[in-house]
Order: sequence, then C-alpha cells, then structure tokens
Amino acid sequence: MLVLVLDSSTPAVTAALAEITADSVAPRGERSVVDARAHGELLAPQVSALFAEAGARPPDLAAVVAGLGPGPFTGLRVGLVTAASMGQVLGIPTYGVPSLDAIGHAATHPRSGAAPEVGPVLVATDARRREIYWAVYDLTGDRLAGPDVDTPTAVAERARELGVRVAVGEGARRYADILGLPPRAGLDHPPAYALAELAAARVRAGAPGDRLTPLYLRRPDAVAATGRKPVLR
Repeated sequence: MLVLVLDSSTPAVTAALAEITADSVAPRGERSVVDARAHGELLAPQVSALFAEAGARPPDLAAVVAGLGPGPFTGLRVGLVTAASMGQVLGIPTYGVPSLDAIGHAATHPRSGAAPEVGPVLVATDARRREIYWAVYDLTGDRLAGPDVDTPTAVAERARELGVRVAVGEGARRYADILGLPPRAGLDHPPAYALAELAAARVRAGAPGDRLTPLYLRRPDAVAATGRKPVLR
C-alpha cells in the first residue's frame, strides 16, 4: 500500500512516499527542505516531484499520513490542509501522528544503525517566544509526559523529575545549555519513516481515517480584532 507522508510542524517541510506491507515500511522517496517561511510554497512542488520520481500517481495512494504538531499555527496548517484535501479528493483515509511522537520513535527505534537511546528521552522542538514544545518518552517510545509548551527552564526541571538522560529535536539543541542535557544530532525534525511506522498498523487494518486536528497548544500569534477603532473623535 502506497502512502503519502506529510509534516510541516517544524521549519522542515517534509513530503515522502512509503510502501507499507504486512511486515515492513519501505521508503519510496523523500523531500525535506528547512525553511520556516516557505511551507506553503514548498510542499505542493515537493509532492509533485515525489510522484514523478517514483513513477506513481495520486490515485495509487492508499492513505495519507500527516504530522499533527505541535507547531506554529501557519506552518502546521499547510501540511494538514494539504493532507485533508488530498484524502477528500481521492476518497482515501487520512491518519494523524503527533510530530513529537515521531521524533521520540526515531530516537528509540533508529534506522541508521545507531544504537537506540536507553531513555527516558526528552523531545523538544522550537516553539518561538523563547519556548519549546516538548514531550518525554521511555525506551520503547511510549510517551511519559506531554505534549506541552513551556520555557526551557520549566522543561529542564520536569526532565530532571522524570530522569531524562538525553534530548533530541531542534529545541533541545537550541537550548541545550538551559536544559542541561546532551542533545543528540540528526533528529532536529520529525523523520518521515517514523510517521509512517506509527501509522502503519492503522493503514494495514484499513481503520477509519482521522479528523486531522492540529496540536497548537497555544493561541495563534494573529488574532481577530475584538472591536473597531473610532475614525472620528
């Protein structure tokens, strides 16, 4: 079953194709560009290029998998709206996976041949405003705490309480001095293979699709005006 994987919860704009069989998840192609200001411009061309490179077409898809965040409002919406639209047009299910879960899964189930973390693992991505989105995972990849958004100082205290030994994600690298944890390189953003693996059981079972509800964790920066300013005084 061919699956399209999308994530725009971080500055990395990621699109990938994966083949899900009864016992494996095999990559068919991936494109990922780090640009926090160009999610809308980058994602659609990436998807088109993937299909061309794989010799596939959108009707070949069995499902769409999307990272649910948490992430900044505008960027996160790009991936979720694209996934929901394709699912509706093609009449196929869409499955959501929390993006922090994907990084936690990759840390505890690496594909590169690296040894898995022994846990607990802090996953932290940049939430701007000098805050981080975070969650903590045990050695099997199960979530112990979070997801939430806090200052690095508050997360550092919580991580100590949970016995965290290592941190991954862009936020972990950016605020390593405050968190007091060694950041692991190479896991700044959610890997497409991890998103696909976390959704694989639902894809294989033909489970009903999810409503792709974003994990914003806080209100967007831009809000509607609550009143009108007088023109004449």
